[in-house]
Amino acid sequence: MSEQGCDNMMIIIREYNHKTDYERVERVESSCEVGPNGELSLFTDLLGDPICRVRNSPAYLMLVAETVSNGVNEKAEIVGMIRGCIKTVTCGQKLSRNMPGELSKLVPVYTKLAYILGLRVSPFHRRMGIGLKLVSKIEEWFRDNGAEYSYIATDDANGPSVNLFTVKCGYSKFRTPSVLVHPVFAHRLPVSHRVTVIKLSPSEAESLYRHRFSTTEFFPRDIDSVLNNQLNLGTFLAIPKEYIWAGPGKFLSDPPENWAVMSVWNCKDVFKLEVKGASRLRKCFAKTTRVLDTFFPFLKLPSLPKIFSPFGLHMLYGLGGSGPMYTRFAKSLFGFAHNLAKECKCGVVATEVSSEDPLKLAIPHWKVLSFTDLWCIKRLGEDYSDGSVGDWRKSQPSLSIFVDPREF
Repeated sequence: MSEQGCDNMMIIIREYNHKTDYERVERVESSCEVGPNGELSLFTDLLGDPICRVRNSPAYLMLVAETVSNGVNEKAEIVGMIRGCIKTVTCGQKLSRNMPGELSKLVPVYTKLAYILGLRVSPFHRRMGIGLKLVSKIEEWFRDNGAEYSYIATDDANGPSVNLFTVKCGYSKFRTPSVLVHPVFAHRLPVSHRVTVIKLSPSEAESLYRHRFSTTEFFPRDIDSVLNNQLNLGTFLAIPKEYIWAGPGKFLSDPPENWAVMSVWNCKDVFKLEVKGASRLRKCFAKTTRVLDTFFPFLKLPSLPKIFSPFGLHMLYGLGGSGPMYTRFAKSLFGFAHNLAKECKCGVVATEVSSEDPLKLAIPHWKVLSFTDLWCIKRLGEDYSDGSVGDWRKSQPSLSIFVDPREF
């Protein structure tokens, strides 16, 4: 716990306590807008604990900022919070040193990475340095637990957030992935009749991911924990209709020319979102599109889900594949994932891809709902060094990134 003065108030930074803090944290959370242009608000945390969004990580912590007026006997007020987690991820790749006569191969280079999620400060207590104090305190915990880098994701248009991290906290702009969002229609999306979609077991998915994606930037070394999590709805593989599936071993040794893979994470059971600020006319228009799509599905009209009421989403992650037509296979997988989200009564499906990834153009999405994310990174200790990668901050963007759904 730390205490710092701020004008006539004392600011206490301490660890979150669910029994005493939940309701007060929820009030702050509901007063803060999130998402592009500030129109998206976190409606409710369904698991009943604001720390649940990082609880699935190997190491995690949530801090709150509490203010008490100096010299006045008032109940302490929570005015801010921050979540953080630490995990081991791929930051680069190098050639393995094999025995004479063996072919060298690329193997991942790992680093211990911290991630800041859910920094919130009450609108009535901003520009008082509370956000900076929260970031500084959680960075202390990162360093104490051996993290080499810390990073955050924010909307590039969020000036105050970008300024806090890049100017005041020493972070540098690192990657600019695209968040692609698609509404869930009342009608189903087509899946190519030339494609077979099979569901992999967690062990099969782990084998595929470790074999083909472990050198992808940000790939989590504990991918098995992700795939075995109860929020993971499955990993789905799209293969040619004529290809006979005989298990991951045969597939990895002799894959078809074209294939694609995608996993689905159930954010719907963790939190719900709500778009606010829409006019009555827009709400009426959205309802009309749903009615038409429901009664005339053969027209395939694009319909807006009930985004003006609390809605859930599915996060698509682990996207990838191989072959000259693999983006078409990925598009069929997206149709499959959309239809799964429809059955689960989700409002939208979302994914995040590198700005260089060809899937950015292949995955269906609505530009009005999608946006560019900004990832900022900071080196926490100059003593950390790896001759294979050097300073990760100075590396060039790779073609793909592996987005961890636990941080979405």
